[in-house]
Amino acid sequence: MVILVTGGAGYIGSHTCVTLLEAGHKIVVVDNFCNSKADTLDRIKQIANKNFEFYQVDVTNKYDVEEIFKKHSFDGVIHFAGLKAVGESVEVPLTYYYNNIVSTMVLINACQQYGVKRFVFSSSATVYGDNDVPFFEGMDLLPTTNPYGETKSMSERILTDIVKANPEISVALLRYFNPVGAHESGLIGEVPNGIPNNLMPYITQVAQGKIDKLQVFGNDYPTKDGTGVRDYIHVVDLAEGHVAAFDNLKEGAHVYNLGTGKGTSVLELVNAFEEANGLRVPYEIVDRRPGDIALCFADVSKAERELGWIAKRGIVTMCRDAWGFENSLRSVE
Repeated sequence: MVILVTGGAGYIGSHTCVTLLEAGHKIVVVDNFCNSKADTLDRIKQIANKNFEFYQVDVTNKYDVEEIFKKHSFDGVIHFAGLKAVGESVEVPLTYYYNNIVSTMVLINACQQYGVKRFVFSSSATVYGDNDVPFFEGMDLLPTTNPYGETKSMSERILTDIVKANPEISVALLRYFNPVGAHESGLIGEVPNGIPNNLMPYITQVAQGKIDKLQVFGNDYPTKDGTGVRDYIHVVDLAEGHVAAFDNLKEGAHVYNLGTGKGTSVLELVNAFEEANGLRVPYEIVDRRPGDIALCFADVSKAERELGWIAKRGIVTMCRDAWGFENSLRSVE
């Protein structure tokens, strides 16, 4: 099938592009490089040993998006293009609402206009808010604690309403948890601009000496060691979940959690990284970060049951692959 991948040069998008190509699909990639690097596209081609077309386009621009849909006959869209930093969304909410919601509306409108039937949306566990764990797809959603989560929740609602009005369109809403790690080749991984917003690249940059110490946001949460607990999932497992969702998509709107079903605290992840790679990661406890919650991990039984998908890679593999990618970056510099 021919699939449009928006945000395909980004962290999760790039790994999914590799997985799609290896699964035999053809892809067309769109990215505006606001939080990604152009050379990632060459690395995707190198890993998969396949080529694809690319457009440097902002998908909030309906005219540019329509031009791409005119040139290609897509079987579906996988939509990753979006801003994703929880803390930043609290500081600049309008930027997040505009970028994340308008891009979704532009893309699903183009799908309606050009007869594209499959749409896979990159959502987030933040839509659950500060809810009871484990989070499962059918639970009542609570108001999220940050604008980023609200943009995902609103986009889910928009896509669900579109499906009700257009039953021929099928949508998968993938609520994923905390992706970490990198491709085992070391060629692609997470390359944030500036100081990382996500934990693992922060850890790897501290381990390398680019940053003096890791800031741990709060140690007074009601958790096993006082630090926040998250469901960390290897990014390649997550990419495989997207392919499974696309390949098994049935009529209607379907919600799936993509996680491991296990919670790991910040300090447990730091300790696992140190043990996996024989390194020390100095850290300091600082105030809680706005918008964060104490506990977040998934019930993943629905994805296993309906998609035949389950996360296979553990915390040690995540830590080793993340450090392998950081070392490959250092060898190039």
